[in-house]
This record gives sequence, C-alpha cells and structure tokens, in this order.
Amino acid sequence: MAGYNTIRGLRVKYLSADPATSENGQVWYNSTTGNLRLQGIAAWASGENLNTGRSTGGSTGTQTASLLAGGYVGPVATTATEKYNGTSWANSGSMGTSRYGQRAFGTQTAAIAAGGINPGGNVASSESFDGSSWTSKPSLNTGRYYASSAGTQTAGLIFGGSAPVSSATESFNGSTWTTSPASLNTARYSANNGCVGTQTATLIFGGATPPYTSATESFNGTSWTAVDSMSTTARQTLAGAGIQTSALAMGGNTGTLTGATEKYNGTSWASSTSMATARANLSGSGASSASALVAGGEVPAVTNITEEYNVATANLSTS
Repeated sequence: MAGYNTIRGLRVKYLSADPATSENGQVWYNSTTGNLRLQGIAAWASGENLNTGRSTGGSTGTQTASLLAGGYVGPVATTATEKYNGTSWANSGSMGTSRYGQRAFGTQTAAIAAGGINPGGNVASSESFDGSSWTSKPSLNTGRYYASSAGTQTAGLIFGGSAPVSSATESFNGSTWTTSPASLNTARYSANNGCVGTQTATLIFGGATPPYTSATESFNGTSWTAVDSMSTTARQTLAGAGIQTSALAMGGNTGTLTGATEKYNGTSWASSTSMATARANLSGSGASSASALVAGGEVPAVTNITEEYNVATANLSTS
C-alpha cells in the first residue's frame, strides 16, 4: 500500500507540539499529547456586520479582539471606532482626527493609528488608543496614506504608502517616530491593510507601484529583503493578517475585485479558500494564518460586511 507521503506529498511529522504553520490536509503526531492530528480545510464564515460601513480604516488585533478605527464612509472620512469580540462589533471612543487610509498596529486595548488622508491632505498625526479613548501622539516624519504597519504600541513600524509612492520606513518607540535608513526594495502603496508581524520581524506584500505588484519583502529590524512573491495575480488594496512566518493576504483589486486568499508559511505562498464577498480596501486582523478577520471595504460601494477565516485542526486518534 502507498504511504501517506506518497499519496499526499507530505510526510507525517513526529513533533512535540503542533506546528505554527502547516498545509491543508497535513497530518502529524503530537508526542506531548499523544494525538495524531489533521489540519482541515480553511473556510470563511459570516461575522456580524460593522455598525458603520467603511473602507480603508485602520485595523489591528486578533479575530476575537479586533480594533477598527477611522476610514472612508463616502463622501467623507470618519472618526468612528469599533471593537470586535468574536461575536459582535461595539462602538468605542472616536478618533481625534477624521481620516482614511491610515494604518494601525498593536492590540485592541493598546494601539497606535498613524497617517492617512482627509480633505486637508496627507495626515502625519498619530494617536494612541487605551481600549476606550484616543490620545494625540507625535506626528510621523512623513505624512502618508495607504501605508502598511506592524508592531506594538511601544515598538511599531509604518512603511511604504503614498506621499507620493514611498519606500520609507519609520519606527515608533512609544514616544517618538524615527526614520529608518532601511527602505523597501519596491516602493508601494495600498499594500497589506492590517498588522503583520513585529517591529523586527514583519512582512509586506502586494500593493501598487504602480501598476499592481505581487512582490513580498521581509524586515528583520535592520533591512528589507525580497522573498517569494504571491502566487496569484498581482493586487493592491488588499488586507493582511498574521506574523512574518504565518501570514494571510486577503481580497483586493487585480483590475477587478477579488476574494482570493493566500497563505504564507515563511518561505512560500499558497492559494487558500476565497472570501464569500470579493472586495477591495478592506481591513484585516489576526494573529496567524489559521485565524483572521476582514471587515468593510468596497464591493464596489462601501460595505459593512464582516467575514471570519478559520483552519480547523482535529484529532485523528488519541493515545
């Protein structure tokens, strides 16, 4: 009889803990729990709609503790802030400055939002969130919108964006912004909208150069390095979730709206299950490529639709 690795193309691994990332259908043995484990097929499910439909809001957090602030509600920017608890969205304290195309990083109760655009032009100001209210913080050195972000409230990054098209990287230590000598290899805007990684281990993928790109780069705290490009058509205005070695790219615009989802394992991209609603300028959050959230966006009208992404893992047998 053919072995599992011959049929599936992947070996059964003997591990002391479940892997941080794995492929759909992969089987492994967890020697600590004595369980033979199976990673199931990824699936999208509907979540509760936002109270305020919007696009290009600043988002961060996890699937069950997500934050979404600001954004475009048409025809104006908003200051509205909402928090998701895994079941429903609740309104919270409003931002001090209305804006859209800003980026956020941190957690639901300790976040930073910076940059963006409003009728006054590019926004450089940043604000911190404590779980209920926003407080003004120092401004970015370069006002920009449609950038990307990563990190925590006291150790964050903003990179890329439109000011015009930028390759600049800025780091935040909780009190000041510092322009880094490390620039993106591919200047871009409208890349992953969502927190992906930390200040010293982050990832950027897709965006507009213009035109659209599938280029992916990783950051180690010192320099940006080109890594494996996304496998589907190049796209912009997409959402991101996860960390540098376990990330998701979701939705966006390839010339047409898409719901395509891709999963990154730290080395390469692979296609995953598509969202139910194709959309661009959506906001994403999530701590890994196994659990994520997207909300809002344009379909092409501004929407309040929320979707949850999950990859189930089950026991095939127990000791």
